Amino acid sequence: QAQLVESGGGLVQAGGSLRLSCAASGRAVSSYAMGWFRQAPGKEREFVAAISRYGTRTYYADSVKGRFTISRDNAKNTLYLQMNSLKPEDTAVYYCAAGQVPVGQVLTTTIGYDDWGQGTQVTVSS
Repeated sequence: QAQLVESGGGLVQAGGSLRLSCAASGRAVSSYAMGWFRQAPGKEREFVAAISRYGTRTYYADSVKGRFTISRDNAKNTLYLQMNSLKPEDTAVYYCAAGQVPVGQVLTTTIGYDDWGQGTQVTVSS
């Protein structure tokens, strides 16, 4: 089981950037495919980005493709989400998640993710 703690959220103007981090503890993070999800008020949790265990594969939601970049540093047990060109519609609580899958696999839905962080708020003002 992985314990996950997100950080880096905050208030930013439209067009700005933020970098989210997710610190993992417990088993070695290289055991997990990882992902970012977000949930806006009154909406369901939605997929944002995913990365395979050693970072060889990534996948993005169409809404963030070209603006967000997911990466990981297994030596530091940390997952990142670089968010550029932020829009008001990106406002949400952002969650990181971890799931134990074979090397090279990415998880693009909540299915398969066993461990979740508590979330970090991102607010983009217009």
